[in-house]
Amino acid sequence: MGLKPDHWITRMAQEHRMIEPFVAEQVRDGVISYGVSSYGYDIRVADEFKIFTNVFSAVVDPKHFDPASMVDYQGPVCVIPPNSFALARTVEYFRIPREVLTLCVGKSTYARCGVIVNVTPFEPEWEGFVTLEISNTTPLPARIYAGEGIAQVIFFEADEVCRISYADKKGKYQKQQTIELPRL
Repeated sequence: MGLKPDHWITRMAQEHRMIEPFVAEQVRDGVISYGVSSYGYDIRVADEFKIFTNVFSAVVDPKHFDPASMVDYQGPVCVIPPNSFALARTVEYFRIPREVLTLCVGKSTYARCGVIVNVTPFEPEWEGFVTLEISNTTPLPARIYAGEGIAQVIFFEADEVCRISYADKKGKYQKQQTIELPRL
């Protein structure tokens, strides 16, 4: 399994629509960086958020998630309350090739502020906008800037093609267009 470099990411985005929209260079001036990097792609967070609230004293249950525990917000800056989290989505739409698996890690600028980004792997033949979980681990409110970098996707190409891809098993988050809450 090999780690894929910038020129492979660029070719796959331009010739196979693996990432749309695609930024072929890293944008850094005055923003939290995004675009292609040496061995990854820095994704941007869109301006749509679902912010966790405990107004109704809900229990967080992945089998019975209560949508009332989230408040919808749209705007250029999202403030996540202390010790809380928000869900968001990427600006970019992904189409992962059958022989590829990705890992996604948060950007250091946010990590150094106590903001942690959690994203599960993009499985072979998964496609859609990525739902991001952004945790504010601090006792203070944290700002998240829409349209700027939030995490880096790293691409791994397998030595052999898998027998069953995400598309083959008709994964429940296939082709998601918006922020998706937990499903069974």
